[in-house]
Amino acid sequence: MSPNNEANKVGSLMASSAYVWYGKVSATLKTSQGQGVVTAFILLSDVKDEIDFEFIGAYLDDVQSNYYFQGITNYDNEQNISVSDTSANWHTYEVDWTPDTLTWSVDGQVHRTLNKNSTWNATSNQYHFPQTPSRIELSLWPAGASTNAEGTIEWSGGPINWDSSDIQQYGYDFAMFKSVNVTCYSPPSGANVTGNNSYIFTGESGINNTVSLTDDNTVLKSLLGTGTNMSADYPGAASSGAAASSAAQAAAQTNVPGNVGGGGGSGTSGNIGTSNSQSSGVSSAAGSASTGSGGFSQGTKSGGAPVQGEKAVQGSLFAVLVAVVALLVM
Repeated sequence: MSPNNEANKVGSLMASSAYVWYGKVSATLKTSQGQGVVTAFILLSDVKDEIDFEFIGAYLDDVQSNYYFQGITNYDNEQNISVSDTSANWHTYEVDWTPDTLTWSVDGQVHRTLNKNSTWNATSNQYHFPQTPSRIELSLWPAGASTNAEGTIEWSGGPINWDSSDIQQYGYDFAMFKSVNVTCYSPPSGANVTGNNSYIFTGESGINNTVSLTDDNTVLKSLLGTGTNMSADYPGAASSGAAASSAAQAAAQTNVPGNVGGGGGSGTSGNIGTSNSQSSGVSSAAGSASTGSGGFSQGTKSGGAPVQGEKAVQGSLFAVLVAVVALLVM
């Protein structure tokens, strides 16, 4: 990638295909290095609750711990944790997330604890505490690219050096992830649990008490289905053995990226893991958002077929992931 084509520079992201609603999540990794390049290990929900470990490549002796409630920016939420060279050394970073507390640990030592009670916001009458089912994300992104906002570039240590030693030697900036481990906790006390297949939001506030664990399906009935109408089907499909015949249906099946047949409504979830026991399933592609009747659904089914290209591992380990996340220079 040439410096005069910086608009095309992008990062890399891997995300779990299943959600965690409280639990212990750890990753063993080596970060990238150099100003403007940010390595991240985060939990992120569909309403933008977020729990972060972020690593600025220009500051290899610190890791930033941070959190957000529904994407609301509060610069007081971030705290630095001292650690030896994050690029040269393997370290294990862990988040322990319960309904009442949140802790950030490095190599088994707790460095920060956040109590939910300390996050009360009298203006909104809410706890500004991450509290909704989240996916795990591992990423490397060019925060220092010239196309980003000035504040973002400054936060990331300055503009990216596209002639850095790593780019000269390897052709790209990179981070290495040795393993990711997850233990899911039981749903919080008082949670509305009527099944074990999907999380749904039952209210627009998007807080802890509007999340339900149900048996709602997480697979669209057809390509006419949407996040608010999972069971939408093609006209005439209710007739036994009816063949798809309309031009609209054919066009829909042809034009949906990644479609391998369409019309699937078998009830088998493509998302692996259970919300109240050990959870598993990692995919390099983002997937799993779907809905059921009464709200927005997130697949958490234990069992069922993995989505195409997904590798699932059942058991106490969420997954063991060995990968190099690369910010490619094209």
